[in-house]
This record gives sequence, structure tokens and C-alpha cells, in this order.
Amino acid sequence: MGCILKDNINPKHYKQGKIEVIDFILDQKMNYLEGNIIKYLSRYKLKNGIEDLEKALWYLNKLIGEEENDKDKSKKR
Repeated sequence: MGCILKDNINPKHYKQGKIEVIDFILDQKMNYLEGNIIKYLSRYKLKNGIEDLEKALWYLNKLIGEEENDKDKSKKR
């Protein structure tokens, strides 16, 4: 096993700046939807451009829907 494998788990587009994206997400105790929004926003310039922005928007819209559902449930109590 003398070959060097490409780091597909933790590539460069997640290692910008002083803190890795995963460390920020964990530190802020974000849920799945929130974490994906941050992930796609943080990498769009280095990886998939508009495609990643659209993915972030999809997760953001899903999160908004969840928050609206929770708000509606709270009103009915």
C-alpha cells in the first residue's frame, strides 16, 4: 500500500481560512439542514459555483419550511 490516496473525505475546499467547515458546524451544534447550508456556501467558490449555491438554497428553503411548520404547531397548542 505504498500509493498515496487523494483525500476525498476532507478535500481542500473544506480547509479554507483558520477553521475547517466541519469544526464550525460542530462547534455551533448545527443540525443537518443548517450544516449543509454552511457546507455548500463555504465551498461554492472553490468547487461547483452556482450549483453549490442552488444546493444551499434548497437546504435553506427546506429549513424555512421546517421552521414555519414548527411555528404553526406551536400556535395550535
